[in-house]
Amino acid sequence: MTTIANRLQDILATIQSTKSTNHCKQHVSLLAVSKAQSSQAIREAFFAGQKIFGENYLQEAIEKQSQLTDLNIEWHFIGPIQSNKTQLIAQNFSWVHSVDRLKIAQRLNDARPENLAPLQVCIQVNSSNEVSKSGVAPKELESLAIAIALMPRLKLRGLMSIPEPSNDNNKQRAQFKQVRECYDALIAKGFALDTLSIGMSDDYTIAIEQGATIVRIGSALFGARKYAASK
Repeated sequence: MTTIANRLQDILATIQSTKSTNHCKQHVSLLAVSKAQSSQAIREAFFAGQKIFGENYLQEAIEKQSQLTDLNIEWHFIGPIQSNKTQLIAQNFSWVHSVDRLKIAQRLNDARPENLAPLQVCIQVNSSNEVSKSGVAPKELESLAIAIALMPRLKLRGLMSIPEPSNDNNKQRAQFKQVRECYDALIAKGFALDTLSIGMSDDYTIAIEQGATIVRIGSALFGARKYAASK
């Protein structure tokens, strides 16, 4: 087995162990974050069994997609979204995790081709209240969810969040818990959600404890990134 394949198996084993230890019943999917990774590394992970990949930078992603058309990859966009990028995102991805305002949701809806299934989306929540970080404030979440649920070319699946970096597990746990509580509150109000996209390489076991259904893992799978690719 290759290094990426070994790492993939180790991560999947840790996911299952964490679920078992914490009596978690939800299904947890691994989203391989392939930003700044080569097409060859993605290909290697794919043939090791990984089928869903997340990209942050649009132009980099489009280039890699063109090099990997022979693989049946499910592409997720997980980075900040600029208004002038919505058309290409809507045309080239199955999922978007980082919808954080009405304008972006509307533009994605309008640009989604009719011949494709509705774009699967998550609302990004700013759980740490960082001014520099994308995401809707929890108090504004419901109104955005209502608007997205009415858009015919989008399918609201759940919430995504990126916690403030911290070595304090309790602080991370509290941030994930806040997002999960927002998720549970929307479900209680009738939203048909099934996705909680929280947790990355350094904190995904804590995220699973708090209900994550997707964990976004890059460096733990691919190794350290080399930021030579164009953003």
